[in-house]
Amino acid sequence: MVEELLQSSPGLINFGIFFALAVVLLFVILGFVTMAILAERKVLGFMQGRYGPSHVGGKWGLLQSVADVVKLLVKEDLIPKLADRPLFIIAPVIAFAPSFMVMATIPLTDRLQFADLNVGILYYVAISGLTIVGMLMAGWASNNKFSLLGGMRAAAQMISYEIPLVMSVLGIILLTGSLNLNEIVDAQNNGWFILWQPVAFIVFFIAATAELNRVPFDLAEAENELVAGFHTEYSGFRWAMFMLAEYVYMFAMSALITVLFLGGWLPLPFLGFIPGAVWFALKFSVVVYILIWFRATFPRIRADQLMEFAWKVLLPVSLANIFLTALIKELLNIF
Repeated sequence: MVEELLQSSPGLINFGIFFALAVVLLFVILGFVTMAILAERKVLGFMQGRYGPSHVGGKWGLLQSVADVVKLLVKEDLIPKLADRPLFIIAPVIAFAPSFMVMATIPLTDRLQFADLNVGILYYVAISGLTIVGMLMAGWASNNKFSLLGGMRAAAQMISYEIPLVMSVLGIILLTGSLNLNEIVDAQNNGWFILWQPVAFIVFFIAATAELNRVPFDLAEAENELVAGFHTEYSGFRWAMFMLAEYVYMFAMSALITVLFLGGWLPLPFLGFIPGAVWFALKFSVVVYILIWFRATFPRIRADQLMEFAWKVLLPVSLANIFLTALIKELLNIF
């Protein structure tokens, strides 16, 4: 009976395998979020001369994140009386779902990828942009002026920095002639794009930090100004979904930076015996560490400085990089 079912429903079997792998990836990402929160606290503690978590889970506080998750799960879920209830409920889902969906097209190794799309970069940008809708919806549905202000700040910031983020990648697209992430990795056999496109890397990294709403670009949830911003009225698991989206995007953005500029799973010369998955994990970990390092180093900038930096600095620099890349490619015919 089982053999007949397997032979008659190959599509159903493939869907089952795909679904199982997606669940595995979800648990891997959730595990990363749990450990990333702990690692961030420990690294920040080390850089600021503090201990960080040191009680729950022994000397290193290994179970602190687990305790936080349990607290959020059992915490009472409050909905303001005057809130727009349907929008209030669905906003965290709209904010979180795209953060997991973008992982479908990012190749972790040459064999580990869910969808090998010819427009992988375009897919990432399009899907991640939906999170802006969830944040703005949360601010509006809360019927709170501070939440609405935080949602508007988040939308303005993410839209503004998405432009130089995409413009910085156009140099890589010019060199490779492709939007496919696998082909971009293969094109880096002659050298990682962080060497060929250093200006693009700097612009992309800064814009990515702003897209993640992390210090020094965390105006959307500036605690001492907006009482946590667009998710002020959220509690319990709904609040946790916004935080989960932030850290899942940290996973996705770090993986994208690794693919675009650090050669993905490609090894360093003379070290090809080390598996590609190990190389990807090492490069990925360095990017995550730098993002945490930024949080311990830079102060928050003002809202006007935030917007001026995007439109008056990053956008012109990214445009200049496109013209310079096109000129060098035409004259030297490197790729």
